[in-house]
Amino acid sequence: MTVRAERLSAIAGSVEYDADVLVLGGGPAGTWAAISAAEHGARIVLADKGFCGTSGATAAAGTGVWYIDPDPALREAAMAGREKMGGYLQDRRWMARTLDCTFAQSNRLAEWGYPYPVDDDGKSQRNSLQGPEYMRLMRKRTKAAGVIILDHSPALELLVDEGGAVAGATGVRRQKDDHWVVRAKAVVIATGGCAFLSKTLGSNVLTGDGYLMAAEAGAEFTSMEFSNPYAISAAFGSVTKTLFYGWATFTYEDGSVVRGAASKGGRSAIARALTQGPVYARLDKADADVQRSMRVSQPNFFLPFDRTGIDPFNQRFPVTLRLEGTVRGTGGLRIVDETCATTVPGLYAAGDAATRELVCGGFTGGGSHNAAWAMSSGTWAGQGAADYARLAGSVSRGQAARAGTVALRERAGRPFVPAHLARAVQDEVFPFELNYFREASRLGDSLERLDALWAEASGADAATEADVLRAREAAAMLATARWMYRSGLARKESRGMHRRDDFPNQDERFRRYITTGGLDEVWTASRAHTDSSYAEAAE
Repeated sequence: MTVRAERLSAIAGSVEYDADVLVLGGGPAGTWAAISAAEHGARIVLADKGFCGTSGATAAAGTGVWYIDPDPALREAAMAGREKMGGYLQDRRWMARTLDCTFAQSNRLAEWGYPYPVDDDGKSQRNSLQGPEYMRLMRKRTKAAGVIILDHSPALELLVDEGGAVAGATGVRRQKDDHWVVRAKAVVIATGGCAFLSKTLGSNVLTGDGYLMAAEAGAEFTSMEFSNPYAISAAFGSVTKTLFYGWATFTYEDGSVVRGAASKGGRSAIARALTQGPVYARLDKADADVQRSMRVSQPNFFLPFDRTGIDPFNQRFPVTLRLEGTVRGTGGLRIVDETCATTVPGLYAAGDAATRELVCGGFTGGGSHNAAWAMSSGTWAGQGAADYARLAGSVSRGQAARAGTVALRERAGRPFVPAHLARAVQDEVFPFELNYFREASRLGDSLERLDALWAEASGADAATEADVLRAREAAAMLATARWMYRSGLARKESRGMHRRDDFPNQDERFRRYITTGGLDEVWTASRAHTDSSYAEAAE
């Protein structure tokens, strides 16, 4: 699809800013990017869909961090231990630099006053973070760095200049019921991944908005097939912290044990059982000491149980699997160098919005590596964007054009109903038989339906002011699903979290990266897996 950008004069922003760098997203990656860019002399505006410091997956819960002391043997073991799980798609050079950056930034958090716990020997334990305290501190440090924060101000579309480089973005201020425009020399996309409104804790703001905006400017994606992690959750709750289910026994309604079911390595057995009927869990393998430790380390895990009067250690409770999509997947915007630049000039990506293939390969498994990547990629993207802005010269007023498409342009058709489109996308990505256990004919049939939905949405009229945000979210979910499934079809094997019923084994011919992109016409290509190669071969 060739995007015909419209001049910025077509929209009047109620509030306007000029900046060197615009950061979209106020989670860990976005705040690290803003701080890093400010420390390199740039003027920064950060726009967050929610309230920077409280919205997003990290702020709502605790997370592990891939923090390893700089001992060569420990680092080697940490990298080697993840390679098989990730299908040997990681890049050791990127893993090493992520470990280095995470170690340094975690130590900075301690200097800034983050209350890390200490062990019995008095050593600070820096391999986990409590989200509320972490993000409260990051907001404070972001403000102290002189960053202008626009809260409750989701971006709707990027601005591009006549040469195709990004030149800022526009969005809405939800509490003011008006618009904002930021003209910037560089933009960092740190809007998180896409969890498809699956009710996972903290993820309902994560609908792939940054993906859609970047694609409209011509950006590419990679490893989008690694996008089908499902997390165990109480059926009546949204907390998807699955570590504690390692102490669970899973049973059918009649009380018989679900064979092979487990938190690690046995989630597929739970998925298959759920297609037949309800599945129950009880954390009966946790002794008294473990139970006390659980409540201290993850108190929010127990909130749904306390509210419903269930003792999860002694009573059975129904469980489900909630799709976490690219939030806990490894796919995202393709980065082309060590600054986390994308394929679009002036556009950078960080955190879950960016690919994590170089560090995680085809499997993340938990917050640890994603948290380390958010710190590291945010730091690199912020510095890279600041350096790019310094070389770009002054912002050109009046030369920017709007790159947005779906739900933003006047068309002959009628607007679509965002809630209906979102539900239609969920119908294609939630079912285990489509997304968890993939197969060519099922993926192909789903893509036919998704492509038809895209044709209808892309030809629809502009959304009303009241519907525009939800319309863009639904369109972003739809675009993400199409990139996921096209990439899933292209990878004719099972590797990492990507499972193909028709290709159940790992095939070394596919030890490559799958790149994708496009809107009206989605394409895929493969890239060789070498330490510094970004060359593409058309598939």
